[in-house]
Amino acid sequence: MRKALEGKMKFEVVDGTIPPDTDYFDLMFRAWNHCNMLIHSWILNPVTPSIAQSIAFKENDVDAWNDLKERFS
Repeated sequence: MRKALEGKMKFEVVDGTIPPDTDYFDLMFRAWNHCNMLIHSWILNPVTPSIAQSIAFKENDVDAWNDLKERFS
């Protein structure tokens, strides 16, 4: 998963290097949120349904990523 995210230049969103902006009307937040939702779907797709249920309602992809990292590292 990390290689796929790095290949699409999205890993920085997952590891927290590019944090969300708090101004919901800012165009940068909209771009970040778009990446967040896209990456979250990429993380959910390959996992089993029981694991997906446990991370589907995480607020952002960083939380989902860290949950999986703690679980499987």
